Amino acid sequence: MTSLQPLWRRPTALPEPIRSTAEWQAELRCDDTALDELADEWDALAARCRSATPFQSAGWQASWWRAYGRPGALRVVLVRRAGVLVGAAALLRNRTGTLTGLGGGLVDYTDVLLDDEYAAEAATRLAAALPVRRPWQALELREVRAGSAAHLLYAAWSGRRHQLPDSVCQYLPAVPMEQLMARLPGRTAQRNRAKQRKLADSGVEARRVPAVEVEAAMADLLRLHALQWESRRVTPEHLSERFRAHLAESTGRLARSGQAVVYRYYLDGELMAVDLLMLCPRLAGLYLYGAHPALRERLDIAGLLFGTSLQEAVLAGVPELSLMRGEEPYKERWRPDRERNLRLLLGPRRCAVRLTLRLAVVRARWALAPYLRRPVRRLRALLRR
Repeated sequence: MTSLQPLWRRPTALPEPIRSTAEWQAELRCDDTALDELADEWDALAARCRSATPFQSAGWQASWWRAYGRPGALRVVLVRRAGVLVGAAALLRNRTGTLTGLGGGLVDYTDVLLDDEYAAEAATRLAAALPVRRPWQALELREVRAGSAAHLLYAAWSGRRHQLPDSVCQYLPAVPMEQLMARLPGRTAQRNRAKQRKLADSGVEARRVPAVEVEAAMADLLRLHALQWESRRVTPEHLSERFRAHLAESTGRLARSGQAVVYRYYLDGELMAVDLLMLCPRLAGLYLYGAHPALRERLDIAGLLFGTSLQEAVLAGVPELSLMRGEEPYKERWRPDRERNLRLLLGPRRCAVRLTLRLAVVRARWALAPYLRRPVRRLRALLRR
């Protein structure tokens, strides 16, 4: 686990904006249409950034901004070399002056974009161009994975900086199902093989959804998702109209670019489940699924979804299957590898009021969380009766 010990760095001076040169230019855009207008060169940069995930694509970020953004609060920081975009960060300025990455609690990985060929220099120039200079300003990036470009930005920052643990993500090697079984303990592997045989004998049919039908398939996914969580605690935002609109638009664009795959599952001719898999060079990620409760009673849902996802990951040549955030029991029985994301906090060197206060709040929540979870769960259980 990442230590809670602060990692302050005290430079001799506050970072100053790097002046544009004939080769390098920095730009800050605050107009709400920036992400749509930059879409082509944004995605071209994402393709040259090995740590980028579909959450950093122009399609996902522009869609999220339309659904959740606040007019006038978008801050898009751009760095170009010889006119070519080599560094970019899309940020939300909240009402207190703190900047955050786009996506809120809906993304499992936050990052900035840096061209792999010029990553170090682009990170330095991107850090210098960030609008974080006054005592009440700060930048907070949640859910930063190891190896992300955001760590280069963090290293290049010459003000105060701090990192804290964030959510746990879990991973399986992207190998055929039988190889995955081989890494499990004997009895666990035996039980999982029995469940796989039951799946094969059940007649359940997995159909890959064509890209042109993906937006419509999201309505089915969310309908089944609401059904599967009907008697349990569901993420309220997943039932909102704005999330429905965002998921349909963003996933449609990702599917057309090969960054998302959707499957529908049928049993006896009836649609019983839909799942959404995201794809990028480093991983395939199980983002969201919906399954009818009747299917859960008869078959192993996790084994069904993992089977098709592993096939897609192997076909795409990615090294691992991400089970995304969370430590649910259905993930644990597959013995996944665990990795904790980080929360990065950046602020000015002098009078870092915003950063200091935010750090205190985050550390307090982290320390109290283990003591609050059980009473909160009991209260929720009582309210559901």
